Amino acid sequence: MKLPYETHTDIATNGWLSGIPNWLQPYAIIARVDRPIGWWLLLLPGWWAILAHQNEMIETAKLMCWFLVGAIVMRAAGCIINDLWDRNIDKKVSRTAMRPLAAGTISVRSALIFLGFTLLAGFFILLQLPFKAWIMGLLSIPLIICYPLAKRVTKWPQVILGLAFSWGILLGAVSATNSWPTDAMLLVYAGTACWIVGYDTIYAIQDKDDDSKLGIGSAALSLGANLTKGITALYLAAVLLWSAGLWLHFGLDIWLIGIIGTAIHLGWQVHKLSEIDSKSALVVFRSNRNCGLILTAGLLLQALF
Repeated sequence: MKLPYETHTDIATNGWLSGIPNWLQPYAIIARVDRPIGWWLLLLPGWWAILAHQNEMIETAKLMCWFLVGAIVMRAAGCIINDLWDRNIDKKVSRTAMRPLAAGTISVRSALIFLGFTLLAGFFILLQLPFKAWIMGLLSIPLIICYPLAKRVTKWPQVILGLAFSWGILLGAVSATNSWPTDAMLLVYAGTACWIVGYDTIYAIQDKDDDSKLGIGSAALSLGANLTKGITALYLAAVLLWSAGLWLHFGLDIWLIGIIGTAIHLGWQVHKLSEIDSKSALVVFRSNRNCGLILTAGLLLQALF
């Protein structure tokens, strides 16, 4: 049976989603399990911090696996919270109008129950980490809850997302050491926040027209004609802060290969901004998974050699 999702730009069930029962599809869609880019971008900062701290490789791999599962679960929880807050706005935005809560294919009550299960799963994963990591993980909850509200009260909601999505740096550092983050990791956290604000501004290009009509805050709108300059500045700040933090942590070493590769990739993104539109914005945004994996590879080389 053809579902309304299939004709919508934000949701497509003609892939593997078509193979699961119809009643389960809205839950998979609201959790965004069909679009792994979100959990990749949530996961990678945590992996960076874990690899930056020397532990036995078995312990490092185990911790990275917990972070992988945790990123998938908590990204799902964040998406459910976002859609609960935005269900009335989503109805008026062309890209999001057929999301389950906006389209009525899932009830608010069912979404809340599903959210409860995902948060329980996330809490179980948190319990596998050292005690100080519990505290660090719980401290991120206000940012997760408040992000959907930010677009209503500020023209720069991407800043809140940057602080939330980069939390993996702090959580990963604490999980790997059971100690509070060092100044070096705080610099890496700041750089990661700049990177996230930059790439989410690119993502927001897709909704500029709808956001403008609805009076919704967006960095893509706020930057206006200075969009390219603003994203360039954010990406440059990210590279400089990452470099400063990793230099403070390691000194000059193999990690620099990852930074150089990442900088080249971000330069390619900036170049693409000259011809970007709502369709190509999604392609450039998704490329940030590869950007993050380049830095991961550099830090993996650092850990191995």
